[in-house]
Amino acid sequence: MSSRLICVSNRVSLPRKAAAPGGLAVGVLGALKHTGGVWFGWGGELSDRDPGEPEIHIRDGVTYALLNLKRDEFNRYYNGFSNESLWPLFHYMPNKFRFRHEEREAYENVNRQFAQRLVPLLEPSDVIWVHDYHLIPLACRLREFGVRNPIGFFLHIPFPYIETLRVLPTYAELVRDLAGYDLVGFQADSDLRSFHSVITRCIEDARIESDDRIRIGDRILRTGVYPIGVDVEGIQAEATRAYGTQIVRKMIDSLVGRKLVIGVDRLDYSKGLVERFSAYEQFLEAFPDNRGHVTYLQIAPLSRKDVQSYVEIRRALEQAAGRTNGRFADTDWTPIRYLNRNFPHESLMGFLRAAQVGLVTPLRDGMNLVAKEYLAAQNPDDPGVLVLSNLAGAARELHAALLINPYDSRAVGHAIQTALNMSLSERRERHAAMLEILANNDIAAWAQRFVATLRQGRNAPQVPPRVSRFPAVAQ
Repeated sequence: MSSRLICVSNRVSLPRKAAAPGGLAVGVLGALKHTGGVWFGWGGELSDRDPGEPEIHIRDGVTYALLNLKRDEFNRYYNGFSNESLWPLFHYMPNKFRFRHEEREAYENVNRQFAQRLVPLLEPSDVIWVHDYHLIPLACRLREFGVRNPIGFFLHIPFPYIETLRVLPTYAELVRDLAGYDLVGFQADSDLRSFHSVITRCIEDARIESDDRIRIGDRILRTGVYPIGVDVEGIQAEATRAYGTQIVRKMIDSLVGRKLVIGVDRLDYSKGLVERFSAYEQFLEAFPDNRGHVTYLQIAPLSRKDVQSYVEIRRALEQAAGRTNGRFADTDWTPIRYLNRNFPHESLMGFLRAAQVGLVTPLRDGMNLVAKEYLAAQNPDDPGVLVLSNLAGAARELHAALLINPYDSRAVGHAIQTALNMSLSERRERHAAMLEILANNDIAAWAQRFVATLRQGRNAPQVPPRVSRFPAVAQ
């Protein structure tokens, strides 16, 4: 049997019979069940005391190790440094950036706690796969505790170019921490190139080789592009089942024959929702024949409610929806249905299947799995049309979507109009081309590729790489 896989992420939830696992969970669980292993992370509980040993649960051959965290430290680590420093910079939005030393210290402390609690669970033959920006320092902290296992890291969000990352006062230390891994994976080639733009300026003896390996002294850091996919067959089955359920049929019946434009996004400024609402208003202005015949359903569950920028975007969206509905609504028609609530995954797939247009217009996104879920959920005999931001990672694969710049509201409106009037033959052709790409690069293939690469090399670094005391300033 292959060595165990140890997956580490900020948040881990025990599987529930009534809930289908999300995209990441499908890939991680598939990989863990193949060889056996552990999924380690915060279990969702906060307290005022120092965290004890992780709670251990075993489900279907997978061990879940759930860590508790202190409430005040979690807020500084998660709401603070992770989501008010790293998140906006990594999404090229320095105007949303805020840095506080105490929050960065909490970020380091939580990563050290993760490492300290994970070490007793490890076996010498394990390979470790760390996920996302919350846990960038984890490899270096594990090395400090004597761990010599191969450690890989996958970044689910974009990685910024040097001139944006330099806004972060501690960017050189962040790059050093990434260099402590054996394998670092990104969603898109542009993210990989951005990483290359940073590492040679921050680490004295880093040299990029032709195969994207980075030589640092006498060791090799492997880097690569691993675009995450979705469970295509699972989504198709979910969407087909859900289409006949009461909640989906109720929504369809309420349209009274109108065409449906849909958006499903976590409430976040990077998703371009304010710009999207404005584009839809302009669409109704530019193409008045659609008034009364098209409904836009936007599902945007609340997230990070304690962060001020998210309070502001919620207020802006409520005002935008109210303005559009006030201008164009009729006694029997509401142009925008804006819902700040979540739905079961299966119900969402049914909603996506019912929509003639999928509107996915983030201002910046590492991948955006909603775009892929929308395509997988469609009826291939009568598919809808995907309108997709060219600033989402998914645009690098889904060339047959209607690609738009999310800041160009007129272009977004024209794309909606094109989608609504596209012939059946063209819709089928575009959908078939993109579905083939999704099937070849699904969530299982993503996990298998990354883990296989991680297992290939076991030359774990003995010490963290040296960092230049004065990182070179990009010209």
